[in-house]
Amino acid sequence: MSSLTIWRIATATRAAAIFTGEGGLYVEGRWHSKGRRIVYAAESRALASLEIMANIPGREQLRRQTWVIAPAELPAELIERPARVPTDWRAVPAKDSTRAFGDTWLAERRSVALRVPSAVILGEFNYLLNPLHPDFAGLNFSPPEPFYFDPRF
Repeated sequence: MSSLTIWRIATATRAAAIFTGEGGLYVEGRWHSKGRRIVYAAESRALASLEIMANIPGREQLRRQTWVIAPAELPAELIERPARVPTDWRAVPAKDSTRAFGDTWLAERRSVALRVPSAVILGEFNYLLNPLHPDFAGLNFSPPEPFYFDPRF
C-alpha cells in the first residue's frame, strides 16, 4: 500500500488543533464555506509555506508569530482525484463555485482526502481532509515541530 506525506503549517498557538479542521468553522477558504470542518494540507513543505505566505495578511506576521509544521501519512487509495474542478478555481478572491465543490465533497463524505490544484503554484497540489469521514481516525498524524520562515520574507 503506497502513501503520500502531506504537510500542514500553523501558528504554535494552534498546534494542538493542527489536524482538527477547526479553523474551517470560523473562516471560509477557496474550497469550503465557513462553518465546515476541513483541513488544508500541501504535498510539500515548500508549497505549505508558500500557501501561508499567499494567504497571510501582512508578511510581518511571518516574523511575529511562532510557527509549527506537521506531516501526515495519507494512503493513496483514500485520495479522491477529481477529473475536473470548477473552471474558475484559480480566481482571486475565490469563487462560490469552488466553495460549493468542496462543500459537496465534505457533505457526501466520498473520501477522506480530496486532491485539488494549488492556486499558488500551477502543477502542484493541495489535499483537503474531511475530519468527519470515518477513515479520518485511521490516518497517521505526526506531532508538530518548529518551523521558521526565512527572515527575508
